[in-house]
Amino acid sequence: MAQADGRGLVVAIDGPSGSGKSTISRRLATELDLAYLDTGAMYRAATWWCLRRGVDLTDVDGVAAVVRQMPLVMVTDPAAPRVVCDDVDITEAIRASELSAVVSKVATNLDVRAELGRLQREIIAAEAGRNGIVAEGRDITTVVAPDADVRLLLIADEAARLARRAKELHGTADETTVARTRDEVVRRDADDSTVSTFMTAADGVVTVDSSAFGVEETFEAVLAVVEAARAGER
Repeated sequence: MAQADGRGLVVAIDGPSGSGKSTISRRLATELDLAYLDTGAMYRAATWWCLRRGVDLTDVDGVAAVVRQMPLVMVTDPAAPRVVCDDVDITEAIRASELSAVVSKVATNLDVRAELGRLQREIIAAEAGRNGIVAEGRDITTVVAPDADVRLLLIADEAARLARRAKELHGTADETTVARTRDEVVRRDADDSTVSTFMTAADGVVTVDSSAFGVEETFEAVLAVVEAARAGER
């Protein structure tokens, strides 16, 4: 989707765990025929790689050094996004609960964030030179892609986010599964908030609150923001 200057459209979507940003970002990329980048998956991949290499995740310098050598490939097709590291497809492996429990140790490493931010900007720039991209994750609207054509912060209240993540992980959102999910969602947001701001929109970032919305309503609200931004450029 070319802009007036010939560049592809770049959409950046930030937000806390369970806000719906991954689901909405993939659908938006599909709808607009854009590439899709899940930057959070890159932190999970870095964690997988460190564990594979036997690095102590509390060794800040050791983790950063290993991540700089990580042979990572992000497949940005929204219909089938994949994460490949060291020639191993780890798309499913990085979603394991055991990895989710420790990923913040890597995600809060400032040197890792700098390295992965550099890689993310490279991917975004490459796709912007083609058709464009929807990139989602922490820091995407502020640190990684502050010059994106459209920047959104997708939020939801804690109850809605817990219910969504419980249903995603366990297939149901009853009291038991919500309780099992609470640590992952609330703790990860608390850990990540020490190095990233993702509950308050920066200047120029449009907030969409999906607390009372289903997927369809949320998608329509986000699509309307993108279309309004594009109309303003013409």
